[in-house]
Amino acid sequence: MSLLRVARAGRRFGNGTVALENVSLSVERGDFIALLGPSGCGKSTLLRLIAGLDRPDEGSIDWVGEPPKLGVVFQEPTLMPWASALDNVRLPMRLAGQNGRAAAREALGRVGLAGFEAARPRQLSGGMRMRVSLARALITKPRLLLLDEPFAALDEFTRHGLQDDVRALWRADGSSIVFVTHSIYEAAYLARRIVVMSPRPGRITAEIQSQLPEEGDRRLMPAYGALVAEITLALRAAHAS
Repeated sequence: MSLLRVARAGRRFGNGTVALENVSLSVERGDFIALLGPSGCGKSTLLRLIAGLDRPDEGSIDWVGEPPKLGVVFQEPTLMPWASALDNVRLPMRLAGQNGRAAAREALGRVGLAGFEAARPRQLSGGMRMRVSLARALITKPRLLLLDEPFAALDEFTRHGLQDDVRALWRADGSSIVFVTHSIYEAAYLARRIVVMSPRPGRITAEIQSQLPEEGDRRLMPAYGALVAEITLALRAAHAS
């Protein structure tokens, strides 16, 4: 069942740059979509349109039924440097007039940061700060989670661990995820659907359905290598289009 429909959306900025052109996409309930393409292809612009942080100049973005709760995670953790991890995580609850301490403790525990409630951002590693940001997005129990290249600045080992965490959280919650990345390997590992975008102006040139099983170490499966190859060919075709 559809959650959201993007229909022939376009976005042109004031300087004349056409970021998106004729983009159509359906987000299903329980879906995990990776938006994949080179830097500057409009992936983040499309995510902002879905989040309601920007509006298309052409086309439409329509929710099917009541808009769900959203959680957004950006490439930078954007944490308050003076506040503890607990206070950073419970910020959405406080803005809604709720205390949120118990919910924040639970959210930190879910991302592997139990015991770090009092830590300030400067006391945490880059991966831990991103876990705090993820916990903050999860505290309101969103039905749609939007992630904009959240692991791009992290080392490979930390990145793999966070990818595993995101997949585990998605499977546990049954929520929908739209994940922006420029990594073929990350898209292949994480997503059920890989949406390939062309260089600017961003257009969707291919959509690949992953056939990888949910169980087991997906990175070591022969089918993972085959999926990476399929995505690579789709990206090359997008560049040539």
